[in-house]
Amino acid sequence: MLTTNESVENYLETILVLSQKLPVVRSVDVANETGYKKSSVSVAMKNLREMCYIEVSDSGYITLTAAGKKIAEMIYERHQLLSSWFTSLGVAKETAAEDACKIEHVISQETFEAIKRHVNSTNE
Repeated sequence: MLTTNESVENYLETILVLSQKLPVVRSVDVANETGYKKSSVSVAMKNLREMCYIEVSDSGYITLTAAGKKIAEMIYERHQLLSSWFTSLGVAKETAAEDACKIEHVISQETFEAIKRHVNSTNE
């Protein structure tokens, strides 16, 4: 598994989500979505590009590389599953999403897979 940190994972997940909603993703879109300053997002995009997680076109359009997409999809799957599971347990939607966002970065793959099996078996 590639080594990342929470910040990298959050940026990649944000780019993935935006790419599903928008025809193209730019740094300004990431800044608007996250609430971060454009200058901070610009530095982060430079770092992600250097890590080969994203590509940025001459027009400023951001796309995930295969490595970046793999990480983004893993984090997004964790977020979706944990958030919906917490909601099904009676946790308020906003709190469930916030808690999922915290947990998705620190939980082991083994534990996540066990939770996923449990959630899927209870939904059958």
